[in-house]
Amino acid sequence: MSNANADVFRIHVLATGGTIEKTYDPARGALTLDVPVLEDLMAGLSHPDMAITIERLMAIDSLDMSADHRQQIVATTRAVLADASADAIVITHGTDTLADTAAELVAGLGQPAVPVVLTGAMVPWRVAASDAAQNIAQALIACRLVTPGVHVVFHSRVIPGACVAKDYERLTMIETPPRSS
Repeated sequence: MSNANADVFRIHVLATGGTIEKTYDPARGALTLDVPVLEDLMAGLSHPDMAITIERLMAIDSLDMSADHRQQIVATTRAVLADASADAIVITHGTDTLADTAAELVAGLGQPAVPVVLTGAMVPWRVAASDAAQNIAQALIACRLVTPGVHVVFHSRVIPGACVAKDYERLTMIETPPRSS
């Protein structure tokens, strides 16, 4: 059961990589996932009554994510749910295949007892005009407001996990009809 009104709201963050955590490596002249950034990003947000635990599952671009990676995300989410140590779970993820992972979570979790919220960014946090801090902050807020289940929080939207897709023209995540299994 959710602990939304408790003194300390516990959020377990599962980090998988994706654009949100990319940084520029000048030696290679490329964006990489070599330097974790979520701790710094979270430290820049005010959340005095939240206890946030960050667990790194992987640091990969979502285009490189395999079925085994997705099953690892589902299994780890199940384990966090089973130990009841969190009032909500946030999963940071690359946007290209975020909908695939959301669908796997919907299928693999049944009805979770707490919100499971996926988010990411179109622009890396360390790059000007990034949407990363906005999306993370909104995901944290959503954890206290949405019902238990799988949700995607992106650009001021809450989207059911079974109804999400990336809009490549507008560079955002949008709600679609439910995906068929």
